[in-house]
Amino acid sequence: MPLMSRPLPPSQAAAAAPGADPLAASLAPALGLALSAAVSLGLARFSYALLLPPMAADLHWNWFTGGAMNTANAAGYLLGALLAPRALARHDARGLLLGGGFAAALLLALHGAVRHDALLAALRLLTGVASAASFVSGGLMAARLAAQSGHAGLLLGLYYGGTGLGIVASALLVPLAVATPPDWPWAWLALGAAALAATLSTAATTRRLRAAPGASAAAGARERLHWGPLAFALAGYLMFGLGYIGYMSFIIALLREQGLSSGWRTGFYVLLGAGVVASSWLWAGLLQRARAGGALALLNGLLALATLLPVLSAHPLPVFVSGAVFGAVFLSVVASTTALVRRNLPPALWPAGIAAFTIVFAAGQIAGPTLVGWLADGPGGLPRGFICSAAALALGAVLALGQRPLKPQA
Repeated sequence: MPLMSRPLPPSQAAAAAPGADPLAASLAPALGLALSAAVSLGLARFSYALLLPPMAADLHWNWFTGGAMNTANAAGYLLGALLAPRALARHDARGLLLGGGFAAALLLALHGAVRHDALLAALRLLTGVASAASFVSGGLMAARLAAQSGHAGLLLGLYYGGTGLGIVASALLVPLAVATPPDWPWAWLALGAAALAATLSTAATTRRLRAAPGASAAAGARERLHWGPLAFALAGYLMFGLGYIGYMSFIIALLREQGLSSGWRTGFYVLLGAGVVASSWLWAGLLQRARAGGALALLNGLLALATLLPVLSAHPLPVFVSGAVFGAVFLSVVASTTALVRRNLPPALWPAGIAAFTIVFAAGQIAGPTLVGWLADGPGGLPRGFICSAAALALGAVLALGQRPLKPQA
């Protein structure tokens, strides 16, 4: 979850000539920011689902150990998100964005150079820290662009949808490198190279998006957010973090267990990533109007259904429907909480509001992979873990329905 702040001054926010369409002027840097999301989440986190089966086979992991690796990544993300406000008080958001991207590229490549579980877990944790630095900074910059353009739903959705580009790239790169289980290190090197290329592109397209360090911290330092009025949305979002990460960690392993061929699995993950990209258009109107918990409830409910489909049937049709729906929805849940904060809190409380959602989201992500892995090692296997994830998402939908619009706070 990104932190948000006041818009950039007009002199810094508009690179186009006077009278130019603000949306058109924002698209190139918005696409550059979307590439940063492709690195911080698509390549650095969600590529792991593709690599878990060959790594588990080669390194003799059970599902608990495989899930623990993504728990380490989520713990690193939480640490990075908690450190981000202090870092943004001292450094330009763009510098932090690019630093996180380049660090993620290096760390991804290093995954291919080690085989010890503790070292791999440390790399997953550090990658989470770098990803958070990049994603939080990118979200802040996307929020500034959105505030200037007047198309907040579309531009925020475009930023979050950029993660889908990383998922698609992972789906295409990893199978080329992983012909047999020992070849998984080459996949990490390929992902590191892709992350480097994407971060260089982000650097080239975001040169004008500079702001004085400390802008976000100064706005939020004067006021504190009381979590109570947002309790139902926060609880629903906690369940989302717990439920979605189990699917994104183990879905490829489940499909492999069910006998789906490598080509079908690649097509499934490409479709899921394309759904993430399309989500910025599919849900822009809903996010533009979101004020209470209805959007969060609807999206959580759809994810619960998508999570159950591959458990109910291994036929390619329901499996692909599951991937398309899940991809088109899950990052829009993140965007829905950003929209809820923007429409219910004054700008001075945006950083504190988004930080609150970041904390509960990360807590769910930390618990989810290990819980699903532990369940999958017992009777019922991976399907039982997916049923647990679907139940968490359904509970999140029910809880979110209790969230009501807030009165403007002074």
